[in-house]
Amino acid sequence: SDPDFDFKSLLSDVMQKSSVGHWKSATRKLKKLNKQYSTSDRPVPREAYLAVLEACAANRNNGARATEPARKILEDMAESDYEIPTDLANSCVMNSLGEGPGGTHDQCGGIDAALAMVAAVEASPNGSSSLTDATYGRLVSTLANDGAVEEAILVLRFMVVEKLFTPPLGTFADVAKAAAKSDDHAEDVLQVLTYAKAAGYELDNIAAVEAGRDLLASGVIAAEKMDNLALGLRLLTAAAKAEGCAPDSGDDLVASSSAAAQRASTLIHKRAIQQACKDNGWKLAVKLLELMPKRGLTPATSVWRSVVSTCCKNEKSRKATAILMDWITLANEGKADKPPVNVFNTVVNTCEVCGEEDLTVKVLDLMRDTLDTEGNIITFNIALKRLAKTGNIIGCEGILIGMLNEGIEPNVVSYTTVLGACAKTKNAAMASMWLQRMSARNCSPNYHTYNTALAACLDGKLESTFIASKIASEMVDDATFELACGVKGLAKFKSTTPDTYTRFLARELMKQLRENWRSGDIDMALAKSTTRVPLLKLVDLGKELPPEVLSEIQCEIPEEEEDEQSENSEQDYEFSLLAELHKDDHRTAMV
Repeated sequence: SDPDFDFKSLLSDVMQKSSVGHWKSATRKLKKLNKQYSTSDRPVPREAYLAVLEACAANRNNGARATEPARKILEDMAESDYEIPTDLANSCVMNSLGEGPGGTHDQCGGIDAALAMVAAVEASPNGSSSLTDATYGRLVSTLANDGAVEEAILVLRFMVVEKLFTPPLGTFADVAKAAAKSDDHAEDVLQVLTYAKAAGYELDNIAAVEAGRDLLASGVIAAEKMDNLALGLRLLTAAAKAEGCAPDSGDDLVASSSAAAQRASTLIHKRAIQQACKDNGWKLAVKLLELMPKRGLTPATSVWRSVVSTCCKNEKSRKATAILMDWITLANEGKADKPPVNVFNTVVNTCEVCGEEDLTVKVLDLMRDTLDTEGNIITFNIALKRLAKTGNIIGCEGILIGMLNEGIEPNVVSYTTVLGACAKTKNAAMASMWLQRMSARNCSPNYHTYNTALAACLDGKLESTFIASKIASEMVDDATFELACGVKGLAKFKSTTPDTYTRFLARELMKQLRENWRSGDIDMALAKSTTRVPLLKLVDLGKELPPEVLSEIQCEIPEEEEDEQSENSEQDYEFSLLAELHKDDHRTAMV
């Protein structure tokens, strides 16, 4: 009898079952052959393993159901030092991966089985070069889609660095998208981008294909999460350089590739613009704002306002007007909110500062057409400044009448601006009259107001000196009460305490009075005992009052009401505009 009869008979059955595709029966018989009849001198031949492996690999590992038997065969072949055919090895690994949890297909196969197969193939003779980049790429994508980002990156690195493969962009995009979904893996996206560049891809060109855009979009999302604004903008700029995206541009396609990409792109631009405005970089802020609509992004109202304000701060009236017009255009298309009145006011004020009269009128017309309003108190005060600069007192009076007709009560800035027109023309009588009108409207002057009124009296005339003495007396009374009882509201536009410029004006007016008595217009002794007294008090008024003066003053200062706090806020804005934009005439609130 033949001692190898059983071995040969079972081997024949294995081969026969394999040839007809009965992979389950062939697998069981191969297992029996290997365990019961195989010896070191009589091993299972390579042909038997291959026949059963081919049966298992057929029909995509028989719907992945034959994955485990195929894995075992590959491990046995590697252990037996048998070479594994390249096409069979790749087929088994690829077909073991599905779209289900853990890379399974109908709960069969999966990532673990695929990794075991890869290890077996790599351990077989010549196995290090058997698996293709497509097989590794499929494994990487499946790992990424299953959330195993770190493992996916390790295999991706192995492909690029060790194998010197150039994986398709889709592989990089799959890993990057998975990493970008988690805050913990945002930095891993940078690694993926680095590997893509190491594999030979240029970021400036990859936006021409969808996978490349997905990769760049993931980079933008990660950059936003890391608050790396420079990187996010760099990636969008790279996308814009890609050819082959017509009629669209690459950066637009990247930014609109997903809701997450659009949100990240919008936030990156918003933060970059805010930082540029903070650094007073109006050119960069304008450039970034202009890029947003081109990239399908909608600037928020705060972004528009910041850029306009920065341009105005740098006295770039034409650029500020152009941006305002772009804002209005988008608002008319329903893509943005309409600019508020204060933005128009800021631009109008800047146009005034820059001497752009035509632009001033144009912006005022735009405000009327866009908001169907003549503006608010700030708008009227800016109009007052236009007239006050030329000394047009009658025109200023007309503006104030218009304010009252519109139901807008003039504030301290309004009256101080009109007094500025009086100072421009050295009309002391009109300055005194406007102070009286101001008091009649229950609007309290501040030190800016008094300073401007005193400046209107410096015309050399005795009558003007008398008026200045009367104004100085009123200021001394108000300042004395303030020193005794405190200031009601914010000091910077409520205080009447004399400042350095007040004392300068008082001294100049006393010099004027001296010239008056030297020219014989008034008796010197009378001038010193009457007219000069309030002016001297202004110069000498200190921060503390004598006890006897304090005892004579009764303080009744009510609490500041909420509507007054709101008014103060608006006046604060106006004074800040005056301070920022009228540096040359800082001593009066008018100019």
